[in-house]
Amino acid sequence: NVLSELKRLGKVHKRQVQHAGFVVLKSPDIPSMLVETAFISNPSEENRLRSRKHQQKVANAIFKGVRRYFVSNPPVGTRLAKQSPRRHVVRRGDTLSYIAQRYGVSLSSLRNRNRLKGDRLLVGNVLKIPLQGG
Repeated sequence: NVLSELKRLGKVHKRQVQHAGFVVLKSPDIPSMLVETAFISNPSEENRLRSRKHQQKVANAIFKGVRRYFVSNPPVGTRLAKQSPRRHVVRRGDTLSYIAQRYGVSLSSLRNRNRLKGDRLLVGNVLKIPLQGG
């Protein structure tokens, strides 16, 4: 994700993603995020932000994180979602039925594609998503 990519550049202010109630971040039909890259009240951070090289590193980190997110979680109906093979990384709280519904596939096809005997999932496991309607 974006935060893990930014951590590769150096120390980050917060270790976890923060949530805010900004109106621009609440549109349900438009994915959005706000990235604070530095504090200009900190002279060291301000100097780094002035550097073209550092700006490019920050931009690349954000790009890589966003790209990785959308490859792992392609919005339904997009070209990326229609490409195969599709995969889903199991997160805390995920269920097979949620994953099947999210990708528009049947529970049985999801189980078959991944050779699952039951509904138990482990966080971090990668599931192969069958083709739409499968």
